[in-house]
Amino acid sequence: MELILLAKAVILGVVEGLTEFLPISSTGHLILVGDLLDFNDERGKAFEVIIQFGAILAVCWEFRHKLWSVASTILSKPDSRRFVLNLLLASFPAMSLGLLFGKHIKAVLFSPIPVALAFIVGALVIFWAERRQSKLQHDHALERVKTVDDLTAIDALKVGLAQCAALIPGTSRSGATIIGGMLFGLPRAVATEFSFFLAIPVIGGATAYELLKLWKAPVNSLAANDLASFSLAILVGFIAAFISAFICVRWLIRYVAGHDFIPFAWYRIVFGLLVLVTSFTGLVAWSH
Repeated sequence: MELILLAKAVILGVVEGLTEFLPISSTGHLILVGDLLDFNDERGKAFEVIIQFGAILAVCWEFRHKLWSVASTILSKPDSRRFVLNLLLASFPAMSLGLLFGKHIKAVLFSPIPVALAFIVGALVIFWAERRQSKLQHDHALERVKTVDDLTAIDALKVGLAQCAALIPGTSRSGATIIGGMLFGLPRAVATEFSFFLAIPVIGGATAYELLKLWKAPVNSLAANDLASFSLAILVGFIAAFISAFICVRWLIRYVAGHDFIPFAWYRIVFGLLVLVTSFTGLVAWSH
């Protein structure tokens, strides 16, 4: 039984790492894969939130020089202080709404069918954003912002408001921030990089909150042996998420330098329709 649990941990860890920073919704994929693996109970949901921190550490490692530069010069450089302020401003809306309504959202929307519908709607928004990005490039309207250091507080707040859409599972946190940033006039590469940094406080905060809940009330009052197995599964999933996320972040940085997100929109449509078709035809007994 423990080997089966560890196998599930590896699969979910890889899924988390590969989908966290792409505009295809890591939460949506984890809900669907967790449903297929029969690991979507209270314990599975806690597991999914915690292993996200492995993906965040991958971002911290990839951008370690930038983060260290900001941390070491925050008292002396206005650019460093503005960068931190922008992250705080962009983090505040989604974190606040998550604390207020997170429990209700999980109770109503954390199931395959709402996720599938969010996949399809999100794809349509990506098509819209890419069309708008092409127009802005033609009009040279994207030249105002060349790097994340050029973002204003208003830019950051707009991205933060867009991120609130990610509270709906299947929307994608990275998708909401990247595509939202593009709709608000940010270049694709800048919106993507800012999304990487924004993941650190948002997902880090969600992980800390989940760990605090587990500390106060261990999931389902697990027995000592079960708790040990669950802890090992978290560690394995954490490592799998870190490795796969590191690979994905490296790849995505190169990808956005010369490509758009249209392929991801088509992927979302196909994936969403697949879930809906298998549900309505009875091929897969998705939970509701």
